[in-house]
Amino acid sequence: MMKVLICGKGGSGKSTVATLLANNFQTKRYRVLVIDSDESNYGLSAQLGIKTPKELMDQIGGKKAVTSKMFAARDKGEKAQIFTEKMRIDNIPADCLSKKDNVYLLQIGKVKHYGEGCACPMGGLSRDFLKHLQLDAKDIAIIDTEAGVEHLGRGMISEVDVALAVLDPSYESIKLSKKITSMVREGGKTVYFVLNKADSAVAEKMAAMVGKEQVVTSLPFNPAVQEKSLSGQPIDIETPQIETITTFLLQTINKKTTGDKP
Repeated sequence: MMKVLICGKGGSGKSTVATLLANNFQTKRYRVLVIDSDESNYGLSAQLGIKTPKELMDQIGGKKAVTSKMFAARDKGEKAQIFTEKMRIDNIPADCLSKKDNVYLLQIGKVKHYGEGCACPMGGLSRDFLKHLQLDAKDIAIIDTEAGVEHLGRGMISEVDVALAVLDPSYESIKLSKKITSMVREGGKTVYFVLNKADSAVAEKMAAMVGKEQVVTSLPFNPAVQEKSLSGQPIDIETPQIETITTFLLQTINKKTTGDKP
């Protein structure tokens, strides 16, 4: 039904927002596939309270196999195609999925060793997987991306329906929001902002800087979220702001489906 890309700078709270959204959607009887495409973050499974599954990268032969396919495609002047058929959540290899209630976790791949090289194969695999992922009517895919804009440079935005950028109260986050906005627009989509760890006064300033019309909601700093994150406990907290985001996303995708402007 809908693929939601979560982006932003490192430490802004992307994984936390992805977790809270997944939990909220599944209470509404959606089946949620959380796709961990951040090759450097090892904490998402703990936040979800789900065991770490086998990496999709390892399932299809490892980093070397994916790299070989990418180089072969590049030599032909083509984009790498790792998968050849559409797939649904039910078709994903069982070893690559961990499940809790109606939330599923898929990990693309992680950088594990000193000197192993760049994360380009993970990025290429993420994009091709999203391209071939076909969702059913009550399915939601939430993609937790790496920090920055490399995934946008790889064209991943073309494979999703909605982009959410999580911004914390920092100059770096505001600066990055401008680049994210321009790159998402180049991909023919619109990005919306979630202001995180900001009280009402700071959130108002941030909204004025990035454009109030693009801000979905603001999340105040939450000590309980911080404590659970620090101890590696599942972040299973309910907040009215997350309900606002899920409602907004459902309304947005419905408008796009019916041909109305979001």
